Amino acid sequence: MTTLNLEKTALVIIDLQKGIARREGFAPYSAQEVLAKNKELVTSLKNTGALIVFVHVKNYGGETLKPKTDNPAVAQGQIPADFADFVMPEAYDKEYNNVIHVAKHNWGAFYGTDLDVQLRRRGIDEILLTGIATTIGCDTTAREAFQHGYQVIAIEDAMTDFNGQLHQGIVEGIFPRLGLVRSTQEVLKMIEESK
Repeated sequence: MTTLNLEKTALVIIDLQKGIARREGFAPYSAQEVLAKNKELVTSLKNTGALIVFVHVKNYGGETLKPKTDNPAVAQGQIPADFADFVMPEAYDKEYNNVIHVAKHNWGAFYGTDLDVQLRRRGIDEILLTGIATTIGCDTTAREAFQHGYQVIAIEDAMTDFNGQLHQGIVEGIFPRLGLVRSTQEVLKMIEESK
């Protein structure tokens, strides 16, 4: 177990937005399970010294990446108007004085955004990482955070993927090389002990 300095900590929530979370077939956890874990974390950090960062992806329309790949993304057809809206009302709750929003345009939350500036100006050096999907937004953000010199704690049961085996592979093979892997309950205990 490690300790947290909440003044230097940010909970970074990746892509818990309507256009992603309403999909089916996540593993090893459902979107509803991940949402419930994230709500616990957000509630525990409400109006503390920690920063809560809701990250959503907006890389459709003219921003769509069009690389030549062996496994092209499945065409989504018409993007719903609420695709990028957060599924957690806490993202907009005026009672929270420690929430920011970051729009990303790629897989990771750092490249092409002001996330690094937002964190550094607040003196943050530790990231609690959650969201959907483990192998895309979470993994890429963890690698970017590591390369930027942040301490990373991946909260394994507060994220999920489209493929449970790939989730486990990242959680067991990659995240331990970038930082720490903890459960929601372990992190909630760390937060409580840090208040």
